Amino acid sequence: MEDVSTNPASGRSGGFLLLAPEDNILICVKSVPQGAVVDIEGAAVALRAAIEVGHKVARIALAAGDKVFRYGFPIGTMTASAAPGDHVHHHNLASDYLPAHGRDAVRKETGE
Repeated sequence: MEDVSTNPASGRSGGFLLLAPEDNILICVKSVPQGAVVDIEGAAVALRAAIEVGHKVARIALAAGDKVFRYGFPIGTMTASAAPGDHVHHHNLASDYLPAHGRDAVRKETGE
C-alpha cells in the first residue's frame, strides 16, 4: 500500500491510500474537508466534497460503465462520471456483488 497524496513540502493534504497498482480509486485514511487540495497522481486536486475515512475517491477520470477496482479486483460499475478526487460511493457506483449474498436472499430461502 502506498500513501499517494502525502507531500508535506507542497502543503497539500494527505490521507489517501492506493491499495493495489491496478486500482482506479484511492481509500481515505483520515477525514479530509471539502476544498482541501490533495495530490492525486502528481496533480493538485481540490476536493469537491468532504471525504470520510474508508470512503473512496477517483484516482483517474471515470466514466459511466467503467469498472471500479479495489485491491485489484472489480467491486462495482460507475453509474455516472467522476473526475480525479471525486467521491465514489452509492450515488455514482453500483455494486457488482451478487444479491444472493444479501439479507433478502436469506429471507427468500427461509420464507421469512
